[in-house]
Amino acid sequence: MRIWTLLATLVLLLGFALIYFQLHPPKKLTIAAGPHNGAYGQVADRYRKILARDGIDLKVIETAGSVENAQLISAGQVDVAILQGGISPSDPAIEAIGSIFFEPMIFLARSELKISTNPALWRGLRISAGLPGSGTAAAFVDFQVAVGLGVENNRQMSLSYQDAVAALVADKIDVAVFVAPIDAPYLKKAYNLPDIQFLSLAYSDAISRRLEYANTVTVPTGAISLNPVVPAIPHSLLALEARLAIDPDLHPALVNRITMAAKELHGARDLITDPETFPAVEGVEMPVNNAARLLIQEGPSAWHDWLPYWMAAQVNRLLLLLLPVLFILLPLFRALPALYAYFMGWKVWHYYPEIREIEEKLDEDPDAQMLVEMDAKLNELDDRLSRLRVPGAYRQAAYHARIHIDLVRKRIETLQQTQPA
Repeated sequence: MRIWTLLATLVLLLGFALIYFQLHPPKKLTIAAGPHNGAYGQVADRYRKILARDGIDLKVIETAGSVENAQLISAGQVDVAILQGGISPSDPAIEAIGSIFFEPMIFLARSELKISTNPALWRGLRISAGLPGSGTAAAFVDFQVAVGLGVENNRQMSLSYQDAVAALVADKIDVAVFVAPIDAPYLKKAYNLPDIQFLSLAYSDAISRRLEYANTVTVPTGAISLNPVVPAIPHSLLALEARLAIDPDLHPALVNRITMAAKELHGARDLITDPETFPAVEGVEMPVNNAARLLIQEGPSAWHDWLPYWMAAQVNRLLLLLLPVLFILLPLFRALPALYAYFMGWKVWHYYPEIREIEEKLDEDPDAQMLVEMDAKLNELDDRLSRLRVPGAYRQAAYHARIHIDLVRKRIETLQQTQPA
């Protein structure tokens, strides 16, 4: 007995160990961000600090920008990637947590230049629109198509954001394009430089309609600085929605934790966004992970406050799997008593066709030999019914059947008495 108890204990412990290791997520993640000290790099670093609270080591991979990020996550070389609006992975299976913040498309220009606010009229300008492989470079290509600006109309250069600001000051370029947070450090420095002007585009709403992944946002007066006042007047800017993409095979608990980190980081109010705008699951242009969608739309469940994050995620997943099963099983459980009662009754009812057959033959004026055979058949049926094993609550049907048999037997006895000797 002790050996069997020991074996059972070992099996249980082994089962619990397997369940634990299956449910417990890995402790290391990689995220494709962007250039060092860029906006994406700063956001990724904030994710790293939040995930570190749960012992998750998030390694930030420096890249050229969104285009490279999309390539890395499509190739399975990173677990998470920050993608600019309009940049999608080549692998359609890649999922998104959702969109996480607005990235305005900002145009800075030399102060002494009288550049048209209608970008379709730009001619002969030296324009820097980010490094090759960056989201800014890809977005500016689409922007030119949207406004009808030919590539040959201007001279395009490829500079980093910080180098572009320096080139504007040094009169080496005329216009610099940025797709970045409105208060990025290199932009805040540029706003106050006398040689640089904030170029506000006309027809931004119309352009956003032509650029399918763009929205418009308004930067209010004084949003950047109140002394001096920057901007001096409200500006309507094109804005793209950055998205957080994940590997579709990422552990569910990590999906849960990253989504909660996104809610913590991006749910607050800022210069151009109302509170609770992000993270968002509408208009993402990528398939949104179902668990992340539920967490964003309905918020965390009660057990998130008292269970470890990886256990809370598995409870959510288990409930999602069980709900359809419960919708099937609950009606079935309600039907089980009726099904059981029917089966118990059937054990008696299936004798009735034989009893009924004998009754019908009695109406055909049977001879003495047939009466004897029918009586013997009824005796056999009565014996089988007497030995039928059914619960007491269902024996009434068997009693009724035996009474019915007895009535037929009496009818046979009467017919036998009237038979000629």
